[in-house]
This record gives sequence, structure tokens and C-alpha cells, in this order.
Amino acid sequence: ISLIVKAERTPRSERKRRDSFGMFDGYDSCSEESTSSSSSEDSEDEVVPSIPASLPIIKNNGQVYTYPDGKAGMATCEMCGMVGVRDAFYSKTKRFCSVSCSRSYSSNSKKASILARLQGKPPTKKAKVLQKQPLMAKLAAYAQYQASQQNQAKSKAGTLPKMVPAESFDWGRYICSNNTAGAPVSCFKHAPMGTCWGDIEEGVRIEVLNSDTNLSTKVYWIAEIIKLAGFKALLRYEGFDNDTSKDFWSNLCIPEVHPVGWCASSGKPLVPPKSIQHKYSNWKAFLVKRLTGSKTLPPDFNGKVHENLQFPFKKLMRVEVVDKNYLCRTRVALVEQVIGGRLRLVYEESQDQSDDFWCHMFSPLIHNIGWSRSIGHRFKRSEHHQTICYEKKCVKDVDQSGEWFKDGMKLEAIDPLNLSAICVATVRKVLADGYLMIGIDGSEAVDGSDWFCYHSTSPSIFPAGFCEINNIELTHPRGYTKLPFKWFDYLRETGSIAAPVKLFNKEVPNHGFRQGMKLEAVDLMEPRLVCVATVTRIVHRLLRIHFDGWEDEYDQWVDCESPDLYPVGWCQLTGYQLQPPASQSKDMIPFNH
Repeated sequence: ISLIVKAERTPRSERKRRDSFGMFDGYDSCSEESTSSSSSEDSEDEVVPSIPASLPIIKNNGQVYTYPDGKAGMATCEMCGMVGVRDAFYSKTKRFCSVSCSRSYSSNSKKASILARLQGKPPTKKAKVLQKQPLMAKLAAYAQYQASQQNQAKSKAGTLPKMVPAESFDWGRYICSNNTAGAPVSCFKHAPMGTCWGDIEEGVRIEVLNSDTNLSTKVYWIAEIIKLAGFKALLRYEGFDNDTSKDFWSNLCIPEVHPVGWCASSGKPLVPPKSIQHKYSNWKAFLVKRLTGSKTLPPDFNGKVHENLQFPFKKLMRVEVVDKNYLCRTRVALVEQVIGGRLRLVYEESQDQSDDFWCHMFSPLIHNIGWSRSIGHRFKRSEHHQTICYEKKCVKDVDQSGEWFKDGMKLEAIDPLNLSAICVATVRKVLADGYLMIGIDGSEAVDGSDWFCYHSTSPSIFPAGFCEINNIELTHPRGYTKLPFKWFDYLRETGSIAAPVKLFNKEVPNHGFRQGMKLEAVDLMEPRLVCVATVTRIVHRLLRIHFDGWEDEYDQWVDCESPDLYPVGWCQLTGYQLQPPASQSKDMIPFNH
């Protein structure tokens, strides 16, 4: 049956962007005029912040902290037994010294419950099947400790029951059973097809393989999109009307999906499903009547998908990327693997390629060779294993009033070592081209090794008071006892000023995300993992990402345009491993992607 459908296509209007100055409404102008002590420019060799001699220095997991009480402020990790500063410990309960220990403890509890269930013992209330592998790759000063933990986990792997492979996770059934929606592909501009998804919506017709047939050869039939979730669509063969018995989920970007008319132009057979073959004697007339005026995919859809899955990065290309052991500097790394635009980078000096780091090619953590020198950023020179602190006179991107960020200014920032927290922070150094070195107040290493580089336009830094205005819990400096925390008091006590509100990025795109939408998201504390996740809160352009099946303490604040967020079905499309929710049952029925 050949058929030509007249598609009534209207171009998707270009997404509008609004300059939402309202996101900072409520700031008192006097916060920009608080008294301050002028901070002198850093000398060429100055890389260590000054520490009052009256505060004892305490080492904890490779980091050095100061704490007003060296005894009362101590705690012991319930996972590894590490003794350290209580306020430097992870989570509100302060039971663990790091995210890895917290997760390992949780994982061990869950695994013990599984073993008990397999042995016929009643499971505990917290019994869950672990889907997320307890990988010990993490940022900053915990690297050496976690490497040993990872080796221990590997040695014990043979004693644990086999976990559910990620390939068995059924996105379609998960979406339907929870009555949720997947974020539209158009929300992810960095993802394949993110900028050319067009008018693909419910009601669009496509030609797909017909699985309801006794024929031994490949045949096709027309299906309607009933529900969309990212790249995946719930489809119903034309002719089934309200009968849902043969509905099925498919990724729209696989090669077997085509626009209506493809079979006719390609000489492929278009055969109705056997279950409804008896319904009409003239299927051609039925289709002409049913499909005239309906929408289908663009004729070049498959070509665009293929084009969007080509990436400029190739193996052995050299880049500069953040040093995961010392956030304050970059290192040279080589591209080892490219999957869907995500790069596995191996640091140049790695002997066995185990010293690696995952990030997207559009990540702000990755740069071209020479970037560090160009802006005055610290850089580990591989040849002599030295850290070079380049100095360059800053080209300040000042506004019309001449104001710009200065060393010592206070602000709020997402903690790169605990992405569920927005913390009180300080501009530690102003680099060139708008880059800033930021330190988290109260938990900085003495040598500044955990300072983090954010651009002045970064959506991860905020003016003082942002959290209070938007009803977000602000993490006060560790050891600061005057609670509840008040910015005015803190600025006065520290002799500091808040960075002017006008210097921050106020642009909020019409991103399209809604609370409750499902997506696939990178666990940035273990950046090789891409997990099933949910948008649980939206504050202007800031998204709160929850990893399904895990406790809220593992949530992460990310920007709506983060390259670490992907549509439902991205892992399947690119061949990346998807981590299912931790609570998925090991008896879950595998599904056909």
C-alpha cells in the first residue's frame, strides 16, 4: 500500500528567553554597601589563605580544617572508622566522613537485606536492591581513601548476589506505572536532536516495524504517538483505535523509525497487524481517510539523528581538565573514549589508565590546551610533576558603572564537593576573562586546593540572600555558631562586603522543565554514572535533581542547561550504561528496548 500524507507542519516558534531580574527581587540595597576591609591583591607566590593562630589545625581525609574546639568538634565515621572534624563530616547527621562512606554504608545495608531475603529471612524495612554500583570515584581530597575502598569492594564482589543489569530497566513501564512525564527533548539543547526536535508530539504518525505478524520477512505499519517521554514514545498501531493491548514503547531515534511515506519511496511492504487484519477490506482507503492532514516526521529525520550523533572529539586528543584530586588546578588529559558526547579522559601521567575523569564535551570543567595560562589559572605541568600558578593581569569584564568582583567578596555558591548544598562562599581570586576562584567558607583547605573555578556568568553562584529569598536552606560556614545565620551579621563580623547583585547572571531561559519530570542525569559525585532521575524543584534556572531510589541527601542542584542532563532514552540511543533506581526489584521483567 503506497500512501502520501499531506503534513500540516508549522515551524516551532523560537524559544523566548527572558531576562528575569525578578529572580533577585527582594534584595536590600544596603547589602551592597556593608563595611568591608579592603583586600590586597594576591602576590605572585601567595596561594594559601591566612589562618588565625588561635584556631587549631585538624586534618581530615587529606583536607586541613580549623575548628574552634579540637575535642568537642570531633566525630568517628560509622563506615571506615576515620576520626575527624564533626562539621567536616557529610550530611546533617554527621555519621560519615564522605559521600562514598555514606553510600557504602547504605549499600552494605541493602545488600545484607538481599542476602537475608535469599536465605528466607524477613527483610528489614529499608531492604532495597542496589542498582547503583558503589563506585568509589569522587572528587577532591577523598581520592586516595576511596581507591582503597574500591579495591576492597572488588575483592568482596564475588560474595554478593547478582544485581539487576541496567538493560532490564523498562523506562516505558516506569513512566506509566508512576503516572509521570519525561522532560521533552527540546529541554536539552546539548543532546542529540535537542535543537531540531521540531513539532514531534502526541498524534504524530510514523512507520515502524510490524511485530504483530506471522510473516518471516520485515514488514512495517503505521503507528501513532500516544505519549512522549524524551526520546521514547508510546506507540499504537493504526487501526487499533482505543484498544491498548498492542501498545508498545520505542525510541524514536532508532533506525527502524521512519516518516509516513518511507515504505512507498523505499519499496518496503506496509502490512496491517494480524490482530486487526479482518477489520477492513480496503486498508488503503482507511489510511487515506485516517491520515490525511496528520503530521509525521520530517523526511530528513533519520539523517539528522545520524548527524547529531557525530562528535568532534576523537581518541588521544589532549585537553586541560580540572584535577579531581585538587580542584584548584587543571591537568592535561587525553581523550580515551567518546560516548554520546561524554568523554572519558585519562590524566596524562596515568600509568594504567585508571586515573580518569568523565565529563561532557560541553562541560565547564574541560578546556583547550593553554587555557590555564591564558587566564592565570593554576596548572599541573606534567613533565616535572609541578603545579604552576600562572599570573596574568586580569582583563576585567566590568559593567558600565565600573564595578567588578574583588578578592574577599562574599556570595553563595553550590559546593562542588556536596552538590546538594548551597553554601556561604568567598571570591578568593579574580582571574582573567571573567573567571573567579571560589572558596567555601569554613571548610577550605589551608593550601587552597579545594578552591573551585567558576565563571562570573556561572549559574552556580548567587548573590548573598538568594537562598533566603527563594526558600532554600543555606549551608552556613562550618564552625559558625551564631545561628540562625544572618548575612548582615556575618558581613559585619568578617569585615567583608557582598558581591553586588548586578554582577550575577540574571538570565532565565524558557527551559521547559516542570516539577516531577523524569530524565537521565549524571551523578556528579561519581561522574561516570548516568542515573534515572526526577526534577523535584525549580528555582528560576536552577533544578533540584533527585536520583530515584536514593535518599534526598544525594540530590544535586544543577543548571537547566547543564550538559549533564539528558532526555529519557539517551543512554539507549548512545549505548551508555543507565543506572536504574536503587529500589528496583531484582525480579523485574526485562523489556525490549
